[in-house]
Amino acid sequence: MTRREPLNREKVLDAALALAAEEGLKGLSMRKLAKTLGVEAMALYNHVQNKNDILDGIVERVYRGVERADPGSPWPERVRVTVLNIYRALAEHPAVPMALATDAANPNSLQALLPFDDLIGALYDAGFDDDGLRQALGALNSLVFGSLLLTTTGFTKARKGEAEREQEQQLLRRIDPSVLPNFSRAIPALKAHDPEPDFIRALDLLISGLVAASTSGPGTA
Repeated sequence: MTRREPLNREKVLDAALALAAEEGLKGLSMRKLAKTLGVEAMALYNHVQNKNDILDGIVERVYRGVERADPGSPWPERVRVTVLNIYRALAEHPAVPMALATDAANPNSLQALLPFDDLIGALYDAGFDDDGLRQALGALNSLVFGSLLLTTTGFTKARKGEAEREQEQQLLRRIDPSVLPNFSRAIPALKAHDPEPDFIRALDLLISGLVAASTSGPGTA
């Protein structure tokens, strides 16, 4: 008989992240997670407190993998690298931004906050005061989470199966160009959505606005 390796928090979080990727937040339950790991649900409570603790743990795990920017580079580059790396890390795990956006997870560990500390430092180096910092950080967060959530809804959503594709076609057939001429015209462009290049273009535009609004200029490290 093969001896099962002892369960620990890291293994529980690994399994939870995989289960959330497969079944979404709604499919992530203590019962299903225990079944995936081949244990009774009560065994999980030796390593995690509850589902919220699991969600906080997997979010921290993802943020821990965000590559940090060179602290010696100019502040616009630090903003660009940090925000793009956050976007890429979250895009690999769609359940994580959904957990954050719906307040199902709210991690506050030092590891989870490091990317944001880097980002805040870059914005302070840009010369923003506290109000300006709050507004700039809000704009950057809105871009990240708005872009990620848009890839799961509407015409930019990747259709996984025949049923989803047929549902989309039914919606398109109901759109009357005589009633919605501008929306009808835009549909091909909306369907041509390419998430990361579109995000990078929007991020560069936003950073250009931050440079224009900053007091230190674009080249200050």
